[in-house]
This record gives sequence, structure tokens and C-alpha cells, in this order.
Amino acid sequence: MSTPAPTSAASGAPSMVHHLRAAGAGLVLDARGPGVPVIVHWGGDLGALSDAELAVLADSAVPAIPPSSVDIPLRLTLLPTAREGWSGRPGLTGFRVGDGTPPLDLRLALVRPAGPLALAVLLTDAAAGLDLRTDLELTVQGVLRVRHTLTNTGRSAFELGSLDVTLPVPDRAAELLDFTGLWSHERRPQRGILGQGVWSREARHGRPGHDDAFLTVAGTPGFGFRTGEVWATHLAWSGDKHTWAERSPLGAATLGSGELLAPGELSLAAGESYSSPWTVAVYSAAGLDGLSARLHPWIRSWSTLRAAGAPGGSPGRPVVLNTWEAVYFDHDLPTLSRLADVAARVGVERFVLDDGWFTGRSDDRRALGDWFVDPATWPEGLHPLIDHVRGAGLDFGLWVEPEMVSLDSDLARRHPDWVLGTDGSPTWRFQRVLDLDNPDAFAWLFARLDALLTEYPISYLKWDHNRDLLAGSAHRQTAALYRLIDAVRAAHPQVEIESCASGGARIDLGILERVDRVWTSDTNDPLERQLIQRYTGVLVPPEYLGGHLGAATAHTTGRTADLGFRLATALFGSAGIEWNLTEASEAELDAIADWVARYKALRPLLHSGTVVHADTSDPALELHGVVSADRSTGVFAYVALAAARAALPAPLRFPGLDPDQSYRVAQITLGGAPRTVQDAPPGWLAAGGITLPGSVLAVIGLPAPLLSPEQAALYTVDVVPAPR
Repeated sequence: MSTPAPTSAASGAPSMVHHLRAAGAGLVLDARGPGVPVIVHWGGDLGALSDAELAVLADSAVPAIPPSSVDIPLRLTLLPTAREGWSGRPGLTGFRVGDGTPPLDLRLALVRPAGPLALAVLLTDAAAGLDLRTDLELTVQGVLRVRHTLTNTGRSAFELGSLDVTLPVPDRAAELLDFTGLWSHERRPQRGILGQGVWSREARHGRPGHDDAFLTVAGTPGFGFRTGEVWATHLAWSGDKHTWAERSPLGAATLGSGELLAPGELSLAAGESYSSPWTVAVYSAAGLDGLSARLHPWIRSWSTLRAAGAPGGSPGRPVVLNTWEAVYFDHDLPTLSRLADVAARVGVERFVLDDGWFTGRSDDRRALGDWFVDPATWPEGLHPLIDHVRGAGLDFGLWVEPEMVSLDSDLARRHPDWVLGTDGSPTWRFQRVLDLDNPDAFAWLFARLDALLTEYPISYLKWDHNRDLLAGSAHRQTAALYRLIDAVRAAHPQVEIESCASGGARIDLGILERVDRVWTSDTNDPLERQLIQRYTGVLVPPEYLGGHLGAATAHTTGRTADLGFRLATALFGSAGIEWNLTEASEAELDAIADWVARYKALRPLLHSGTVVHADTSDPALELHGVVSADRSTGVFAYVALAAARAALPAPLRFPGLDPDQSYRVAQITLGGAPRTVQDAPPGWLAAGGITLPGSVLAVIGLPAPLLSPEQAALYTVDVVPAPR
């Protein structure tokens, strides 16, 4: 990055072209004034450039003026508006009551360094009564973050319509990927060509939703996990939002994102400011895995996870047993004590009591909001259960859903004014939303959570959110949610929090700043989970992604899966169990104990390594894994989602290894060997493993076993020291 002294365009001092560089990524910003600075480049690193070379680059990027267009070169600024002839989605919209929409004419006031790889760009429009600050930060991992802060310097209120971040992508980024989904089937990829016009996604759920676009990725046609250039954006916000990709007939192509504000939702009084959520933008020259290779280390650099994340001080996330699919609402001390004992036998480290523990909560139609331990089920409170759980060597977690309220609850009857919506508003899962922006409701909720966490030695809260908002202000509700979680964490810093939103409906980098785990999906069906975890993991490191071993027949789909397939699927994340283990056979319990021990041994690798995926030619077959940072070891899963297209599938090509090192590849089994449809295995498997250079394993690969559908084979890959 060029680092001269801050300059003021207004004072006539020389402006400059700024260059941010880190980890093979770069951004060039032409801030030579007097208007809004221009983004000359965002993408791969251009190398070290002198100030003179940067000026020449910025000059060379000035385009021709086509016929029937504005009579100045059209360039994409940090805040594109009609002022400079931009006819695409504007960066800023709004108006003043009685005065209409002001004609914007933002002018550069100052650009100053805001850190080693960060800039603060200050703009002002005295006539419109607006000041704008844009923060740009390129992390050492090559992740770009951008946000705007708008201040109303006028005398009357400014009604904000939108304040969005827009970034350029080159013409070769012609293919688009984002995601959709539904409950228990989140993160379904959808791809298409970025043609002329706008591909727009809007979330109006009061949370990102099961159909969240999640990541918007533009790339060279045919990009995969290991190949192609890709540019991606993600909005770090847990409320309503819009994201888009746009290509103009005038030549420009952009990715954009911002909070989706309802009309009249955000009014800035004189002197008030609004900061947009951070847009997180990532470039990779090595496909989707290249995005993860930047995002995961960056997220880990500010993660809320403590270094000693598992009991006993071992690194990584503890093995959880959650009681939901084990007992549902059928709570009693003897049943849950037996479940805790079996959990301890197989090596579980955390016991989480799910829904059903509080006053009157016999089903999902009542009592949300009455956050007192049910005296009928628990006459001595939760102390006997927690004492038993902790005596068995496990820590204790508790399910809550603070943002919600049942109409059939003491809270709703006492405080109907705390409930969002009207009397005729529909319920969702028989519940409504509590107005967290109401100071009294907020204070009451914090007091109840604080009382529970003070009275009981609770190590963990599973914080659920089981419906869309559909009433009230998504902006105020989301901001209040952040304040509530922050307040709970400040008062009880030892308590970890898992974010659940009827599964994976609130997984974003805004909530991830405040929690230690996310519940990836409500389904424990391993076939569904394979794809859900595959794509959620592009953004989120595996140690955050809760994945549970469920019963043989999945509760959400009715599909039955072998134990080995279920174990292999739940291994690659923050592993847990959601199954009534008191009904498991001795052989199953032995297999689960072996799986838990293997998870604990692999946990330092799984939760610190580099996530990799092979680009397979058959969509029914997947090969994914985690390789240590020094590339000395790795663990891989070869997964058959369905029947293979060919009698002899393509070889297993192991990505992410050091091409100059030799590795020993060996199979490991969990819950029994995977089922196959072969008369004999490949020779290297029959021999018990093989040693080959990383270059051979990545380029040529190894003959694949002929897995039956819905099976997974696991392999360890370890460096073989060179002979002395």
C-alpha cells in the first residue's frame, strides 16, 4: 500500500492513487479528486507499483466515451449515483420530507490511512446536508471489507432508502453462483450466466432465511472448487438484505450488497449517522477453495472460540449430545440421567438439554417466553440433572429461544404490547416475535437469561430462532439482538453460544462475530448434510458447523442410512450426537465410542487445517478433506451420493498436498467398512495403503473403490519422511 501523508482534495493538496496489497489480492483506488474516488481494480495482486506507475494505471483505465451517453468517461466510483452518469443500482438513495430527493454532489474531503492495510475516505455534500465515510480494509489474508457511514449534517430528517457497497468485476467473470434452499435443505447451489441486467436476491425474513443467497460468486465460466478465477461478496448482517450482480450494456459489471430497508424504517435526525453492514469481498485465482483459504484463516483470527475450546484444554470443539431428537419434550430426571451416562460412556463432552425444560412447555404451542424452570418436571430445579451430568464428566448446555413468544404464555398475557404484529397476524410454529427493541422487553429478557446463567453452572446456550419476523423493523430487531447477545456474553464470558435458526436460517458473518457454533441445518440425514456442509463450509470454518450423528432413520426425511455413512458425515465439523443412545446396541455404542475417539484425535487438524475439495467429473461422487497448514497430514472422505455414472469412476485425486513430499495413503473405518459393488478392491487398498509423491496423488490419483450409493470411505494422508 502506498503510505504518504493524508491529503485533502478540498484544500487543493495533491491527491493520490492508493494501492492495497495482501496475500495475492489487491485493490487500487483513484482518489485524485475532486469527486467520489474510483475503484480502478479489485482482484489479483498487481505487484509492487510506484506512485508514478499507479498514476499511469489510473489514467489508462479511463474509458472511451460512446455515442448517446454522458459526455464524460463513465467510471465506477465507491458510491455510484446518477451524479456521475451511473444508471445501474445506486449506492445511496433517500430523501428529506418536504424537500424531496436532494441532487447529490458528494465531493472528496480527505483520504487517510486507517491501519496498515486500511483507508478511510471522507466525502461531503454541503448542499444536500450529507457526509459520508467509506472504510476499506484488506486483511493480511487478502479479504476485503467495505462499509459506508452516512451522517446527516442538514437541519431536517433524512429518510434513508439504501446505502450499499458496489464493487467491480471484470468481463471474464461471466458465470454466477449463489444459493437457495428451504428448511432442512439449506445451501442449494444455483448457477447461471451473468447476462445484461440485474440478478437480484432479497431476504425479507428478519433473518437471512433458509433460502439465503449466502455468497454471491462471479467467476470465469466453468469455475470449480480448485479451478477458475472467482470474485465473491457476502453481507455480514443477520437481518433483511439484498445482494446482486449487474452487467450494464455500457460495459461495467458489478457485485453489490447492503441492508434491505423498508420504506420509512430508518430516519436520520440532524446529526445522526448510520453505518452499513460490512460487505466482505474475496478474490481467488484457485476456485472456491481459494475463497475458503482466505476466509477461514481470517475468521479464525478474530474468532470467539477460545483456544481451549474442549473440556480438558484440548483444542477444537467438544463433542455434544443434544437431547432434541433423543427425547423431544419427554423430560424427566431418570431418562435424561441414563442418557447422560451412555453419552459419557462413548466419550461425549457436553450435554445440551433442548426444548421442554421451562414452565408449561409440554409441546411447541405454548410457554415460549416463560423462562423459568418447570416446577412440575423439575421440583428441585435443574440442579439434580446438572449435578448428574457434571458428575459424569460432561459440561451442561441449555436451549433457549429468547426472541420468540407463544401467545399461550404468561409473558404474552402480561405484556401484549411486547409482541410484534397485530391480533390477526399469523403465528409461525405457533409463536410470535418479541420486540427486542422495546427497552422493557429487552431488560426482562436479559434479566431472565442472566438469572439462569447465574443460578446454574451452564457452559453453553443453544440460542434458537424458529420463525421469520413478518412484523416490526428488521433493522431495529437485528440491532437489538446483537446488543442482547453482547450483553449476555459480557456478563457471562465463560458461556459459549450456538446460533440456531430452525436450522441454518441465520448463518452469516454478523452473527458469527458473537457465537461459538452454528447449527448448520435441522436435518441429520447424512445425504442432505453432505451438500449442506459442503457449501456452508466455503464461507464458514468447519469448527463452527454443528453436525450431529442422528438415528438410523432421519426424523426430517424418513431416509435410513448406514451407521458408517452417518459417522463419516458428522466427523467433518463440530461433531455431536442427536440420538437416544439408550436405544443403541452395544455394537453401535462401541462404534460410536471409536468415532468419538477418532474425532478427538483428528480435532486439532479438522479445526485448524485447510479445507479442500476435488473437482470430480461425476456429480454423484465427492472427495473432500482437511489438510494441515504445513501440509504434513490430512484426512479425506470419498462419498457416493448416488450411483456412479461409470463402472470404473475417475481416480481419487487428492488436492492440497505438497507436490514435493511423499505421502502414505491409508483407509480408516468408522462403523464398519463402506458397502461396495466390486468383486475385488483396487490393488492399493488390498495392500493396506500406498506411498506416492503429492504431485502424483494430485494429478494422476488412485483408482477409486466402487462404493454403493450413500456410502463414504475415509482416508488418512501422512508425509513419509525422506530417508537420510
